[in-house]
Amino acid sequence: MLFVPVVSSTGKPLMPCHPARARELVRAGKALRRFNKGMFYIRLTQRADGKTQPIGAGIDSGSKREAVTVKSEAHTFINLQLTAVDWVKDAVEVRRNMRRGRRFRNTPCRANRSNRGVGFRLPPSTRARWGWKLRIATWLSKMFPISRFAVEDIKAHSNGGRRWNASFSPLEVGKKWFYKQLEKLAPVDTLQGYETAALRRKHQLAKSKNKLSEIFEAHCVDSWVLANWYTGGHTYPDNKRMLLVTPLRFHRRQLHRLQPEIGGTRKVYGSTRSLGFKRGSLVKHVKYGLVYVGGFLKQRLSLHCLSTGKRLGQSFKPEDCKFLAFNTWRTALLPAINGEVSEPIFGCKNEGIVLVNWNFSSEIR
Repeated sequence: MLFVPVVSSTGKPLMPCHPARARELVRAGKALRRFNKGMFYIRLTQRADGKTQPIGAGIDSGSKREAVTVKSEAHTFINLQLTAVDWVKDAVEVRRNMRRGRRFRNTPCRANRSNRGVGFRLPPSTRARWGWKLRIATWLSKMFPISRFAVEDIKAHSNGGRRWNASFSPLEVGKKWFYKQLEKLAPVDTLQGYETAALRRKHQLAKSKNKLSEIFEAHCVDSWVLANWYTGGHTYPDNKRMLLVTPLRFHRRQLHRLQPEIGGTRKVYGSTRSLGFKRGSLVKHVKYGLVYVGGFLKQRLSLHCLSTGKRLGQSFKPEDCKFLAFNTWRTALLPAINGEVSEPIFGCKNEGIVLVNWNFSSEIR
């Protein structure tokens, strides 16, 4: 059972409610339907600051896939499997090579600037990777009254046997920055990997060795035991449904293509705007329903499927798209069947305006 997040009239997250209760509040005019980057929730119209129960958020970090679980003592509200941001390092290298190439051509370019990284500064790839998890944690904190984060601590293997080597590891520097920023949202507890494994054995849960699979046992099993370590209340997961979240990659400042076209001209490339729409924005198309905006070509938009990211075409008129919300990632809710995951429940057609189907689709289509 999936629950509907509830936010007070002042923006304070409250305890989630049953979908039937949410429908009742909306019909009575006591709540309004709202969306926040793939999450459907209701916002109360009357001032109500009810009591909240302890809610924990477990975070399992990884190199390719990561997981976050939000649960209380009685219910597991949501399981997220995240695709990690791993393209920044290569993108920075390409940008550096393009800048060096422009300096050897008759191309207007700025002069070299002095080092602006004075003081503490995270490398771009480290900042993007850990900042992605922080964005997700901030997003969830606006929907659920999270009272504590339980994070599986990861360590870098320092070379040479010297303890101070760990201070130069991007992994160590990034996680310390992440913990410091995460504490601004709620208190943080860290557990070692062997402690997480002991919790899995305690609940008789197995972890899959296929780290790229879209099943609960791949990563969410760790995030669930971490959250349950704080809240308690369960000996076995009561909700294995997962929401897949994949960040969208934007080419913001790339001036042109790396390779020139026929005639020696370089095609202009890189922007965050497409014919009046911000790229990644959620729009409702007259034929395909809920999609997100990609690039554009010859005054026509490129639209993509929200659940798979597949491009639906490049010849869509802007006037056929209704803007719904800004967005920087795509989502797909997977149903859990006996611990296994089937195909996404979302297709690319007739999706209405349902971002996440919280058993509420009959009311919000």
